[in-house]
Amino acid sequence: MNHLKKIIICSFLYFLTSGFSFAQDIDRWDKEASEKENPNTVWFKNAKFGMFIHWGLYSKLAGVWKDKDYYGSGEWLMNQAKIPASEYAKVASSFNPVKFKAQEWADLAKDAGIRYMVITAKHHEGFAMYDSKVSDFNIVKASPYGKDPMKALADATRKRGIQFGFYYSQFLDWHEPNGGGNNWDFKEADKDYLKYYKEKSIPQLKELLTNYGNLGIVWFDMPGGLNKQQTQDLVDEMHALQPKSLFSSRVGQGLGDYRTFGDSEVPATPIKGAWESIYTHNDSWGYISHDMNFKSPEEIIHLLANVASKGGNLMLNVGPDGEGKIPYYSEKFLRATGLWLKVNGESIYESTYGLIPAQPWGVTTSKPGKLFLHVLNPPKDGKIVVPGVNSNITKVYRLTDKTALKYSLKDQTLIVAMPHSADPHNTVIAINYTGTLQDRYLNNISTASPQYDTNMLEVVNAKTSGAAKLETLTYSHYFGDWKHTPCILNMVKPDDQVEFKFNITAAGDYKILLEYSCPEENAKQEGILEFEGKAYKFQTLRTSEFNSGKPLLFIKHPVAIISVPKAGLYTIKLRPETNAKELFKLKSVILHPVL
Repeated sequence: MNHLKKIIICSFLYFLTSGFSFAQDIDRWDKEASEKENPNTVWFKNAKFGMFIHWGLYSKLAGVWKDKDYYGSGEWLMNQAKIPASEYAKVASSFNPVKFKAQEWADLAKDAGIRYMVITAKHHEGFAMYDSKVSDFNIVKASPYGKDPMKALADATRKRGIQFGFYYSQFLDWHEPNGGGNNWDFKEADKDYLKYYKEKSIPQLKELLTNYGNLGIVWFDMPGGLNKQQTQDLVDEMHALQPKSLFSSRVGQGLGDYRTFGDSEVPATPIKGAWESIYTHNDSWGYISHDMNFKSPEEIIHLLANVASKGGNLMLNVGPDGEGKIPYYSEKFLRATGLWLKVNGESIYESTYGLIPAQPWGVTTSKPGKLFLHVLNPPKDGKIVVPGVNSNITKVYRLTDKTALKYSLKDQTLIVAMPHSADPHNTVIAINYTGTLQDRYLNNISTASPQYDTNMLEVVNAKTSGAAKLETLTYSHYFGDWKHTPCILNMVKPDDQVEFKFNITAAGDYKILLEYSCPEENAKQEGILEFEGKAYKFQTLRTSEFNSGKPLLFIKHPVAIISVPKAGLYTIKLRPETNAKELFKLKSVILHPVL
């Protein structure tokens, strides 16, 4: 991905919105993992589906402090409300999650098709959710619960064959005077980060890696306060305790065993090696009582298929409440996802990225000699068009019941008839082939068809010239709501062009919409869209600024109707008409068939 784009970070990243001023720069949390792949990542790459659990004192508060509701990331409540550490610590005296049942959590994970689980042993609030001898600020000593839920959960998950791991915030600790982050109680100038690492962070990590059996993962978060050699020393010391455990890339300095992307980020194209995308089931990581925006089973299944189609894992977060109960809809929708995986799991587990890029009907995953079509958007005529199939097809069938499907292959285009009874969430069609199927991501051409109401030409498949370039913009609409969007930028002069090659399956008229963001000072500029030798003028419309105070908003601007004489390969070009300011931040070109 990095050879295609550069990450742009808004000035309202977590540590900036919260007023952080660290003595040393915090590493980007999506920094590359070690170039030398850890051989223990095999199980991880095969697992594909993990469960993240954020659970702590913030779960008791449930997004409310002094009768005020907070939104976004519930585990950041202490920071959002600037709660004094001494006052926040009193919450532990009433934290008593008596409804926690380790076996129920493990059974839910198993029913959902989960292959690994990671839970917060200590989040930024500094409260240890296990029996720590290093600090009395923990669930055994500071709360009436008085037991170690992590010990029970580690045992229960292993009995169900689920890899178990801990999340640990190694630098941020708002409870400790020398911990990172809390500058409303403790002056940054007075902090000794190395003292904090020596007296709390590293000793607690040693406890976790020593007292809870073999850990599949140690999920570090928010690195800082250490240089590269110091981070390497930390990694070496921890790996000596758990040689087979995988460390997330958020350990910092590019020293992790696998890459974790930014919150709610899926790469636009396949990524080699071991990596994962992390998403919340609703809007928050930690429990918020008024957050009911849960992803439906269909949304989870589509997200899982999309991540797997790029070669990665999805780790989906749930936030148990202060009594130890997982929200009702998380249980219900995860079990529904598990039912889908029971009959379609072959297309997800142990798969690699799909050799056929995303199509209007959906995405693909692959195994040796097999291609899986994940039909997320069935065509109106019931015919799935798969371009670029240059191998000998031996069988095409619906995965759930192995029912053979009719198909034809001509000029490297495979057409498959949809089964009569389609899956309401994601119909998976398996294709067995012999020989080598060419990787079409190497020369991806989008497809448009009147069988779909919306046909997207993604910017990651476009060709740029002049100063125009592809970058990924990262922004947020509210606290913790991270969006990551590839866009074409720097279209300032007529020579700064972007070109989309695409295949249209049928003649007809198509309305062209440009999806872009454009600040007010750049609006009302003229651009040119070229198709088949004809130029179509348009004027840009204002949407939003890309700065610290405002979210990035996109508009879908209809600019022309084009007539396609016959099926075939076509090109759309876009450019500014004159030298001026940046034309817009282009997210996609959309084709709507005019029927």
